[in-house]
Amino acid sequence: MAAPKKGRQGTQGRPGRTLALILIAIVALTGGMFASGHTTPRLGIDLAGGTSITLQAKNEPGQKNAINPTNMNTAVDIMNRRVNGLGVTEAEVQTQGESNIIVNIPKGTNSEQAREQVGTTAKLYFRPVLTTEVSGGDPAASPSPSASSSASTGSDKDSDKDKATDKATSSATPSATSSTQGRAVTDALKADPTPSGSGSPSSSPSASPSASTDPATAKLQAQYTALDCSKKTVRAKAGDGVKASDPTVACGQNSQGQWQKYILGPAEVEGTDVDKASALFDTQGAAGWKVTMDFTSKGAKKFASITGKLAQNQSPQNQFAIVLDGEVVSDPFVSQALTGGSAEISGSFKQQEAEDLANMLSYGALPLTFTEASVTTVTAALGGEQLEAGLIAGAIGLALVIIYLVAYYRGLSLIAIASLLVSAVMTYVIMSLLGPAIGFALNLPAVCGAIVAIGITADSFIVFFERIRDEIREGRTLRPAVERGWPRARRTILVSDFVSFLAAAVLFVVTVGKVQGFAFTLGLTTLLDVVVVFFFTKPLMTILARKKFFAEGHSWSGLDPKRLGVQPPLRRTRRVSAPVDTKEA
Repeated sequence: MAAPKKGRQGTQGRPGRTLALILIAIVALTGGMFASGHTTPRLGIDLAGGTSITLQAKNEPGQKNAINPTNMNTAVDIMNRRVNGLGVTEAEVQTQGESNIIVNIPKGTNSEQAREQVGTTAKLYFRPVLTTEVSGGDPAASPSPSASSSASTGSDKDSDKDKATDKATSSATPSATSSTQGRAVTDALKADPTPSGSGSPSSSPSASPSASTDPATAKLQAQYTALDCSKKTVRAKAGDGVKASDPTVACGQNSQGQWQKYILGPAEVEGTDVDKASALFDTQGAAGWKVTMDFTSKGAKKFASITGKLAQNQSPQNQFAIVLDGEVVSDPFVSQALTGGSAEISGSFKQQEAEDLANMLSYGALPLTFTEASVTTVTAALGGEQLEAGLIAGAIGLALVIIYLVAYYRGLSLIAIASLLVSAVMTYVIMSLLGPAIGFALNLPAVCGAIVAIGITADSFIVFFERIRDEIREGRTLRPAVERGWPRARRTILVSDFVSFLAAAVLFVVTVGKVQGFAFTLGLTTLLDVVVVFFFTKPLMTILARKKFFAEGHSWSGLDPKRLGVQPPLRRTRRVSAPVDTKEA
């Protein structure tokens, strides 16, 4: 006798284990939701209320065509940094049209502070680096610089990437090695030109007694020691409220994705001293992408003075940090005074990196000002009304689907309703967990996406049920019909859900703002539909197919052969020949 096939035995014999698996997952997710204390999804500005600010960009006199997509996108990035620094992870900053920027800040945020932050010009400074190390890492000794002006040793947050040179000497090839430690906090720029590269910041010979006992210096050293740049909230507050003329601590990210912390000296050059900056590809020196800067006449003198001082120091004190809104975006090193009124930052830049840095440098002197075109306050009461209307629409849609399922599929509708409930519970729990995890906020388009998902999920059940009915119409009993109909239904369900997920992914990528909430919810519920159908609907159908109510095709089971139009098989019988009358001769 042939042995039964293992594949079919596995699908029929252990559906209880699959059901237990998804139920355990639901219990675990629900427990995590209650343990985190976030038992409801976070609501967006249109539901929870908040402030919507419309900023209009204007050209400065004598500066034409400054309002362009590049400058507007740079402004959006900087405003995003600012509102995120306020701890508003679900705030939205996006362009509208050619000259407007919309900032949506949900309830619970200091709207006045946010308005001040997003409406002011970016604060860009060039500060000398006094000391730096990977946040949380061990100090490392700094190597001595090379005597050659064309190849110097330095440390920067992009490893051996950035080097600042005069345009006239841009062909010089740097040979850089990484270092993460400098001297103690002193008046480093006024120290002797050959400072010690000792790995111990407290034992530098250049640290004078008066400097080491200065209360301001001791406070700065304590801030540096306690600074943990791996934490977002700490990075946002680093150097908060410090004047440009005072030393400060700051954070920056290197090319390996590690966060470094810095002690920086007073600002020597401001962003307004940069006339323009651009990203260029070096075709002559084969140095790849580089960033060129042109300074104003006043800025050129400042830059020549500071680079002359920095060039005499050891690493990392031969570096200057480009600080944008308190964050170090680059920290190139110099080997000589740059006196030509222009400079280059070269290294192993990628095109996007070079363009981003050039935009940041340009924004310090960007001829754009923003004025508040409108400030709209969305009250929580209005948001509550919108949410209530959305929930009512969802309830009506769900009720209509359930009525259809009960009327058409009868007993099978119990399986579909149970699957919808499982899908709804998983969607709710995951949305509640995604709020604190990634800042997901439920808005009206997202609610709309969840309502659309009801139809997508119900469609999967209908495909499966109809495949089972087709098998019964062909004369099979219920259990074989379930197992033979599942592979066909599975392919159809996967293809349908893949198309829905692909549409949601494309919509999420090409859109901005609230429409992304619709796309994200649609994609999430589509993935959950696959999980529910495979791990709940199919195993539950397999178990119920063994029950007499369904197996014998009760009239209320939804699988009644008579209602499905099943024709009884024809039985073959022998033909009885008619008696033949004998003719008389």
